[in-house]
Amino acid sequence: MKRGKKKDAKGIPNYHEKNVVVDTHSNFLYIGKLEDVGEHFVILRDADVHDCRQSPSMNEKYIMEAKKFGVRCNRKRVHIRLQEVVSMSLLEDVIEY
Repeated sequence: MKRGKKKDAKGIPNYHEKNVVVDTHSNFLYIGKLEDVGEHFVILRDADVHDCRQSPSMNEKYIMEAKKFGVRCNRKRVHIRLQEVVSMSLLEDVIEY
């Protein structure tokens, strides 16, 4: 895979080796380094899998803390089904307010 911006067949941006935020239809939020975007999965490494039901902090506040203090890695690698992905953005593009 080439480095930098690239799109796979489904048109999902691929920010290889950069920290991304992946919002899903589930109660889980994912932050980590984008390793690959395949036909069925987005693969992150050094990832933080955050169960939004178990935290008193709002998602946006949690994401801003990850940007400010770094990703709290709790998974070496995680595969996220593309069908579950609502949005994906670079962590560095998160606007602090």
